[in-house]
Amino acid sequence: MSAISRTSYDTLLVERRADRVVVTLHRPESRNAISGCMISELHEVCAELERDPRLLLITGHGGVFAGGADIAELRARGREEALRGINSRLFERVRALPMPTVAAVPGWALGGGAELAYACDLRIAGPDAVFGNPEPGLGILAAAGACRRLPELVGVSVAKQILLAGRTLDAEAARACGLVIDVVPADRLADEAHALLDRMARSSALALRLTKLVTDAPGAHPVADDLAQAVLFESPDKEERMTRFLEKKGGRT
Repeated sequence: MSAISRTSYDTLLVERRADRVVVTLHRPESRNAISGCMISELHEVCAELERDPRLLLITGHGGVFAGGADIAELRARGREEALRGINSRLFERVRALPMPTVAAVPGWALGGGAELAYACDLRIAGPDAVFGNPEPGLGILAAAGACRRLPELVGVSVAKQILLAGRTLDAEAARACGLVIDVVPADRLADEAHALLDRMARSSALALRLTKLVTDAPGAHPVADDLAQAVLFESPDKEERMTRFLEKKGGRT
């Protein structure tokens, strides 16, 4: 088994392995509400993963993903803080990380918590997961990515039900509309999330990285596919993997 190192921040528990980093949101006194301190600490994790690209798993402590942003902090924010994009800049940084990201959602993922989950490439849910964006009820909008990302993830109609009508999606509804890849028993959520990461880790890291880059590129163009493929065709990893495949199949494709 590869070595595992663990670090405790003020609001996060971080576990580092050779091929992945596991982040647990940890503010049990406030249902893991996303505070300014948590934002800063997540920026530190992002900086680490930009320097040393690895898979990322984000989950929440105590059967909750994140119950939203810290309302006391939000109430104190004004126009200047909004223009700084305190939450949205972080979630965009998570979205743009080089390697795939997974959110394992055991329970409530509301407001900013939902937007953090939306910023990840994939989501897997426990049976008690609930996604929602109740921001208009607090006199604001879901301005940290939901208005842009949610229509892409679940379609415009369902997104408007969530963003305008205050609909929440339970785990099965989230699976039905494609927001989550699967719903698994609560006591299996961590194991199934790691199994998902294990499947990705068996692929070429460079191929995963370029696939994500091309998939997320705005205004996708066939030339982007060709250029990424040209890089991969010249990689030693591609040669080794295809050679092993052919040897295993006795030379048959």
